[in-house]
Amino acid sequence: MNKMEILIYMLIFYVVIMIAIVWYQLAQQKKIRDQIRGLANNTLEMTPEEYFKMRSKSFGGRGRPKYSNNYNFPGVYILHNKSKDQYYVGQGKLVLNRVNSHFTGRGNGDVYADYKYGDRWTIKMIALKNSGFSTLNALERHTISTYDSFRNGYNRNRGNK
Repeated sequence: MNKMEILIYMLIFYVVIMIAIVWYQLAQQKKIRDQIRGLANNTLEMTPEEYFKMRSKSFGGRGRPKYSNNYNFPGVYILHNKSKDQYYVGQGKLVLNRVNSHFTGRGNGDVYADYKYGDRWTIKMIALKNSGFSTLNALERHTISTYDSFRNGYNRNRGNK
């Protein structure tokens, strides 16, 4: 073999390796998206009105919400504006409190404005525990990516690092 043939074979080898790496990365991304969608599909979906009703029924004595105290959990939440088909994804160590903030004017202002002016919303929450993710940041980042809520939604960044 001459030098030109060797260079051609090396170039072909390099291209094949690069294609394999890209294919592997795309397969990993699809696996994570499927995992996130599976987690979201196996959780209760509710409207903000159903959410507020659930919270108000669970208030205990002295103005303390029993449900929030006993069942608040670290996780992410997916807010879906069904009127505009846009998403907002966030995280919280006390996820029920974080969801509440968005629909009472203390969270994302755009979400609250669209809620206040009558857009239809749904809420889903994913617990960090047993999600397969080790941190809230990773779970949130991948959920934002899965729902494309940075480019085509309410998120202003791609998630915490």
